[in-house]
Amino acid sequence: MKKFLLLLVIVLCIQSLVAQVDKIPKKKTQEAFGKLDFLSIDMPETDIPNEKNMGFTGIHYNLMLNDWAYAGLGIYGAVSGNRGGFFTLGVNAGIKKYLGESFYIDSGFHFGGGGGAGAPDGGGAFILPHFNLGYNFKHFSVNSGWSYVNFFDGGEIKSHQFNVALEIPLDYDYADFEASENEFEIIDLKKSDWNVNSKRTSLMLHLNTLKINGNTQGINNGKTIKLAGFEIANYFAKNWFAFVKVDGAFDGIKAGYMDVFLGGGYHLSLNKNSTNILAKFGAGAGGGGGVDTQGGFLIYPDLSIEQRIFNDIFISVNKGFVMSPNSHFYTSSFGVGLKYYVERNGVINDHSYSEGKFKGLDVIVKQDVYFNAKRDGQPTEDLHQISLQVNLNLNKNIYLAGQTSFANFGNAGAYAEGIVGLGANTNPFLNDKMTIFAQALAGAAGGGDISTGEGLILKPSAGFNYKLNNSLDFRAAGGYVKAKGGSLSSTFINFGINYHISFLKLN
Repeated sequence: MKKFLLLLVIVLCIQSLVAQVDKIPKKKTQEAFGKLDFLSIDMPETDIPNEKNMGFTGIHYNLMLNDWAYAGLGIYGAVSGNRGGFFTLGVNAGIKKYLGESFYIDSGFHFGGGGGAGAPDGGGAFILPHFNLGYNFKHFSVNSGWSYVNFFDGGEIKSHQFNVALEIPLDYDYADFEASENEFEIIDLKKSDWNVNSKRTSLMLHLNTLKINGNTQGINNGKTIKLAGFEIANYFAKNWFAFVKVDGAFDGIKAGYMDVFLGGGYHLSLNKNSTNILAKFGAGAGGGGGVDTQGGFLIYPDLSIEQRIFNDIFISVNKGFVMSPNSHFYTSSFGVGLKYYVERNGVINDHSYSEGKFKGLDVIVKQDVYFNAKRDGQPTEDLHQISLQVNLNLNKNIYLAGQTSFANFGNAGAYAEGIVGLGANTNPFLNDKMTIFAQALAGAAGGGDISTGEGLILKPSAGFNYKLNNSLDFRAAGGYVKAKGGSLSSTFINFGINYHISFLKLN
């Protein structure tokens, strides 16, 4: 009898252990790649005689849908020529087919919106198909070939050109969105597929100032630009990281200035990891708002000091420079930010954690329509824009949101937004198919003759998500946008697709 009871206890313990491991969400892997590309666009002769070609460079992130098809997002900016401050945002789709072990063909299509710098961009909508031949070197690949750009909504920019691109595999692990906010002990996670090295990521929301120096900036000489933006960094070694930084002006000059940087840096931790010193260097594109950055190519050296204020949240102070290499545009920068560090998608690391929690992440691509968007000089008409929003769930019902948008129809090609805020959503209902949300965002906007004053806008909205499958929702909303220092005061609607997943965060 004792042996039977002992055997029964062992069986029950094994069943309990298996049940604990089974309920841990399955780790899935999405194949993806980042892409940097460059093309030299033949510009039409308009307000600049014998205008130089516009050097156009893009940063893209694409998901492999199967063995040969991909889709994703990309942002372009001018880096040479005469149109510094020309930016676009768009969606990608393409086919990548291997001809052998290393050679492949890449045929793709990009649709987006944007413009700026007084260029003849019309409403901003454009297409950019390409056909390239590439070679895979295992850890990276290169490809080049033909491309065509056409700003077809009343724009004059149309050009066939050669393009060249660099691609790097950037796969990621994830779990289904339904796993978000579920917590598990580390001891249980170590018995699952999540028992791998964790990856470190940081997200920072910041305010920056740029003090303009030099005699080349006309009425903006000596002014201070106030900017709001965000920075995302991923660590590829213990102390080394790569980052993307985006800022938009909301005060100090006429609205419209924006910059985007891609770079790397070194992280030094002190005081038992409570104080960090970071040295960074980035390169990218910037301009707009009457600021003369010539072709638009800028560099960004910076030094930051961070101090922990709560768990994984740090306050950051940075000092550096934003400038063109020839110092035609030269500013000293100073900023403060709130940074959030995440150890994600693995339980093996140098620190001590007791549990892991799955956090929800939304990536939303949508089309906005502003009704009767007021202009500074042109007649009032509707404004259309392509928009990207990213939500990070703080809990089941509250999320932090960041959004960027670029005009693509409505005779305002240079208009763009960069806004952040908070939102709330209901629990799912109607057979777990529907959720309702409300959000309030604010930040920088300008360009395209849209009347936003110095750039600060407020943008509350409400809407719904309808579940299509485990990763995709249809999303629609309506709201109101108001410029604090301008005449823009419009109702709007939007609709799009919400791609959502969850990732494991260590606590």
